[in-house]
Amino acid sequence: METWEWITLAIVAGAALVLVLAVLAVASKRRRRSHLQERFGPEYDRAVASSGRRDAEQRLTDVEREHEDLAIRELPSATRERYLEEWQQAEARFVSDPRDAARAAERLVARVLEDRGYPVNGDTDSSVVHVAVDHPDVAERYRHGQAMLETDDGEGESTEDLRKAMVDFRSVLDELVGSGEPAAT
Repeated sequence: METWEWITLAIVAGAALVLVLAVLAVASKRRRRSHLQERFGPEYDRAVASSGRRDAEQRLTDVEREHEDLAIRELPSATRERYLEEWQQAEARFVSDPRDAARAAERLVARVLEDRGYPVNGDTDSSVVHVAVDHPDVAERYRHGQAMLETDDGEGESTEDLRKAMVDFRSVLDELVGSGEPAAT
């Protein structure tokens, strides 16, 4: 073979190698994206909408790594029962003081998160995204419940918004206490 033929063959082989590597990179990125979408559910879409796909995927990948170091645990049955009783008390107060009941429900969910081992350091967004690793739909309900409380301006609070917050926090509590049974009404 002539020298120019070897050069041409090397160029074609190099181009083929670059093409194969590009295809593998795209496939890897798609697998990663699909994994994050499945793992985080609605939280993935929210993160992408707020910070763009690249930043969101990097952040969620970092959260997933951090999450592996957390000591997430199930609640003992006595603790579970205590939380369910506290929920019933908060729920019973809703008729007489909806705002206080909704705030009590929010605090109760935060305590459950902490007891389960989720980070509760005052940064709600960080806490919620860690919850989304294990409970993607619950994280969305938790965010919605908090948003309903934020619409409460302390003066002309909407009982309907507070009711929605209670329903959301109830859903979160049911999932996090790990009983598999909804809390008694």
